[in-house]
Amino acid sequence: MSGTTTVARKRTKGKTLLEPTSKEPAGKYEAPRLAVPVTPERDHIEGALKAALTLVEYGDYQCPYCGAAYPEVKKVQKELGSELRFVFRNFPLTNIHEHAMNAAETAEAASAQGKFWPMHDFLYEHQATLGDPSVALAYAKKLGLDGQKFEREIAQHLYQKRIKDDFMGGVRSGVNGTPTFYVNGVRHDGDAIAKALIESLNQTKK
Repeated sequence: MSGTTTVARKRTKGKTLLEPTSKEPAGKYEAPRLAVPVTPERDHIEGALKAALTLVEYGDYQCPYCGAAYPEVKKVQKELGSELRFVFRNFPLTNIHEHAMNAAETAEAASAQGKFWPMHDFLYEHQATLGDPSVALAYAKKLGLDGQKFEREIAQHLYQKRIKDDFMGGVRSGVNGTPTFYVNGVRHDGDAIAKALIESLNQTKK
């Protein structure tokens, strides 16, 4: 997989962690579209399944840019409420983030026991602990999960195919770093901050 990944945004002087995905000029440029439609049967969806607005994120749990975008997404969700459904898909940059795949597997193992979103949030809120699996295990037990099953499935890499399927869907959709967002199926090339995401979402209602 590492041969097909791209490096995360590099931090340059005067730029924040939430710099734009693309610097393409306006005009004839058309942003890439989501290649894999959102399906409730498979996707991790937070919010009303039939909400008018859909925000999809391809993310990496170890990525500092994703960590910075995490509270911004929370702001978007709070602002738009029942109008929005938020979808998270895995895009671990395994060539530069050694704990990214394990973290994705951790979230998927929690999902198998009905606790994807609490674990997703925990991983982003505790990025500094991703190298210590005992931290997520302790949280899994706090959530009431079967710890042995949770640990076993991660050790057996039971969810790697699903994660890689997410990844390849992202590649096909034009994901060129993390986080990459899609607003109602179109790649958001602006800043990964709440204001810009909300503006893009509201424009699709017009």
